[in-house]
Amino acid sequence: MASRGVLSRANRIKSRLQSALQPTIIEVEDVSHEHAGHAAVRETGNNETHFNVKVVSSKFDGHNLVKRHRMVYDLLSDELQSGLHALSIVAKTPKEHGL
Repeated sequence: MASRGVLSRANRIKSRLQSALQPTIIEVEDVSHEHAGHAAVRETGNNETHFNVKVVSSKFDGHNLVKRHRMVYDLLSDELQSGLHALSIVAKTPKEHGL
């Protein structure tokens, strides 16, 4: 994988989730611009702080919503420690998504 400075946070998030969860659908949307005035953005100067993530993966089979979110948060722990401030997660199985 390329060094941290080369890939955008969105690309790193997508890559990490794709590798671990092998999703049939993955969407990563940077919505940081909607939060430009928030303290977390002002204090750090980081403009990649807020993301919406949608993941449809069979790896979620048998896990409740809380466990699915924990799986995603655990995979992105390094991002959360380095400036990722907020993450909105939709985590579904292929069956739940209608696939």
